Amino acid sequence: MAQNISADDAARDAKAATREARDDLERGARKVGDQVRETARDLADNSGAERLRERGAELADGAIAAGREYADKARHEAERLYETGQRHAHDAAAYAEERYDEVTEMVRRNPAQALGIAAGIGFLVGLLVSRR
Repeated sequence: MAQNISADDAARDAKAATREARDDLERGARKVGDQVRETARDLADNSGAERLRERGAELADGAIAAGREYADKARHEAERLYETGQRHAHDAAAYAEERYDEVTEMVRRNPAQALGIAAGIGFLVGLLVSRR
């Protein structure tokens, strides 16, 4: 039987992914902040232009690596969410197809009853529409 997936489950998955990404970004920001403070201390100590150039290159390389890492994490999370969405859509389609087959079979077994139900629903809809 098909798995019944709700919009709440999808929203919960998206919120969890958002929280994880936010936490990763905060950790990265703290790391960059620590490196900037260390560089500021180096500037205050006046330890030399070469050391500052090296430190700047290290920070740039670290920022590039962190950016790639977060881009990879975001891409993997997007792929995971896409695959989950695809699976949920497939499950919903299978569920709808099962229900369609059941209704079709019921109509074939009891055509008069199905026709009576359809006429009753049509009559009720007609009443509702005509009152507006």
